[in-house]
Amino acid sequence: MATQRPVCAACGGEVVPAKFGPSGTVYASTVVRIAVGNRTPPYALAYVDLDDGPRILAHVAGNGASAPPVASRVRLVAPADGDVVVEVMS
Repeated sequence: MATQRPVCAACGGEVVPAKFGPSGTVYASTVVRIAVGNRTPPYALAYVDLDDGPRILAHVAGNGASAPPVASRVRLVAPADGDVVVEVMS
């Protein structure tokens, strides 16, 4: 998936589109059990180290009552409501 920004946040220089994924490894995860904005709890979030790419924060598809274990393999799926979403690979 590509994320485009008008300028680099670190140096202010021009940025170029890049594609990473679609697979990665869970670095850390949690279940959010309080309402945040229009989100209905519980829902899971995970930091994911994408293969050959950056670490991202993503919503976890499926049952929000459990978070994927550290080192689980996940893949990017179609974004939902503008959020990055991953699902655990079988």
